Amino acid sequence: MMKKGTGPAHLDDEFDLVRDTFHRFAQDKIRPVAEHIHRNNEDIPESILQGMAEIGGFGLSVPEEYGGFAAGGESDYLAMCVATEELSWGSLGAGGALITRPEILTRAIVRGGTEEQKHGWLPQIASGERIVGVMVTEPDFGSDVAGVNVMATPDGDGWAINGVKTWCTFAGRADTLMLLARTDPDRSKGHRGLSVFVVEKPPAPGHSFAFEDGLGGKMEGRAIDTLGYRGMHSYEVAFDNWHVPANALIGGESGLGKGFYFQMEGFENGRLQTAARAVGLMQAAFEAGLAYSLDRRVFGKPVFDYQLTKAKLARMAALICAGRQFSYEVSRMMARGEGALEASMVKAYVCRAAEWVTREAMQLHGGMGYAEEYAVSRYFVDARVLSIFEGADETLCLRVIARRLTEQALEG
Repeated sequence: MMKKGTGPAHLDDEFDLVRDTFHRFAQDKIRPVAEHIHRNNEDIPESILQGMAEIGGFGLSVPEEYGGFAAGGESDYLAMCVATEELSWGSLGAGGALITRPEILTRAIVRGGTEEQKHGWLPQIASGERIVGVMVTEPDFGSDVAGVNVMATPDGDGWAINGVKTWCTFAGRADTLMLLARTDPDRSKGHRGLSVFVVEKPPAPGHSFAFEDGLGGKMEGRAIDTLGYRGMHSYEVAFDNWHVPANALIGGESGLGKGFYFQMEGFENGRLQTAARAVGLMQAAFEAGLAYSLDRRVFGKPVFDYQLTKAKLARMAALICAGRQFSYEVSRMMARGEGALEASMVKAYVCRAAEWVTREAMQLHGGMGYAEEYAVSRYFVDARVLSIFEGADETLCLRVIARRLTEQALEG
């Protein structure tokens, strides 16, 4: 399939169906409400969540034997990239991240969950019956997830959760939370003292919530106002002796101390998915800039007719095409059990490119690019978050990319 102005996708015909399905959904369901959600900092409408469930969006990473669509091959990762790109073309905040959180939790459960947990949780994630949020970051620990402080201590027939998590995207509407917590009080064990829990809560629309567990425990959350990326809302959530049952621990007793590895299973793929989000956002910005330059006349002719405009658009198209193909190649690598380094590379590269592409699209609009009347201003502010979440650029470059390249050089 040819993407408008940015070249062919170079994928098999089966992915044209995936692209067409999610593109039409983004066009019909997401774009009509995207600007309203952004300007008013509204919740994502239930109609979008229901529609995503109907087209199978939440089950792309769930294995077929647990009610999803993942067959265990290369196509699983490629389909996820294609779907994410189209949803992000609709809106980064209202569409692009809808399958990221279920993807992260699904991969953690597939890697470390018991068969009972897989059969209990995964079909409900795939069907959209469970809406997922992820809680990893804390006020003092962002990319350094091995240092988290939130504690889970044995409490009768389960665990008591205490502490504060932050930047918990979709934690309000979600009824199922993936929580990374410290289960070993010996902090010298670092990441080896962490475990992952599946925490259930009632869905809560709006920008704040407070719940009691009936056993004296409390959970309170407030949405953090952000420059862009609005709709799912990111929350700071405080736990005060919040009780979860023993079977909420992924992997049961055998999962103790393995939470870091379980969540990284999803986070590495989350970086690839974030690159796909960036590609979709760039595509939307490019199309907006191209359309405006063809329509707007300056000094008696369309803005598009000026050589500088064509040079801008050509460079934008080249970056989008390169980012898209880089993402696809990393998808193939990850399907073979490789590509962890390259996932960090593509995330760092493509997300920074998205900042430039959306800026140039805004520049092509002139003064109107700075007005909320045009979606390009939303694309610009949304792009800024891409280099921060799912691993900040600086952390990826220093702690992942540079370290692994050095290790490879020493081994060689």
